Amino acid sequence: MAESSRSDPEAQPADDGGSLTDRAYRQLEELIVTLRLAPGEVLSEAALSKQLGIGRTPIREALQRLAREGLVVILPRRGILVAEINVRSQLELLKVRRELERLMSQLCARRATPAERHAFAELAADMERAASDDDDVAFMRQDRQLNAMISQCCRNEYALKALGLTHGLSRRFWYQHYRQVLDLPLCARLHAAQARAIAEGEPQAAAAASDRLIDYIETFTRATLDADSPAVARA
Repeated sequence: MAESSRSDPEAQPADDGGSLTDRAYRQLEELIVTLRLAPGEVLSEAALSKQLGIGRTPIREALQRLAREGLVVILPRRGILVAEINVRSQLELLKVRRELERLMSQLCARRATPAERHAFAELAADMERAASDDDDVAFMRQDRQLNAMISQCCRNEYALKALGLTHGLSRRFWYQHYRQVLDLPLCARLHAAQARAIAEGEPQAAAAASDRLIDYIETFTRATLDADSPAVARA
């Protein structure tokens, strides 16, 4: 029995302390967000299982979670596709993010433990370093970490569930367009200001920092329409 457990990838525990489904989800989400799995690409459970070294059952469960978040589309009897990117849908999504992130930032500033406040302060410094090094993948991972920390320390399960559906779509949109129109150092400073306001236990400052960040993200999103328009015209 012990030997079969070692040989069956679906029976092996995840090496990072989470479940295999969690590991498959994180790896697939990053592949989609960083466009290594491109919009419109057809996905194969078998191929993904081989690529990631994870059994097909965790891969299938991860894909179902990604479908709920809008990053993949499951078509019965036709297959699984990476979802397309839509600028106008992104703008609608930002309206929801603005309200939820303001609330969650305020709650974090009030409810974070001393250890959590220290972690927010450290993350703010890390994000600024990633920007100064022009390390886009590190910054994307730190952005995901900031989202996870805010979700945890706000201690509001309903806001957490609602906002969780927006994060992957937002990061993928950012990754697709940031080289064209994003000011990465400014974006990092805005994220860092949000993290620091939480670290310092200032609810009003955290809410204001969250609004400034969403203001910039909305400006960035609208700028992609102008950046893409010449290509549309040429087509």
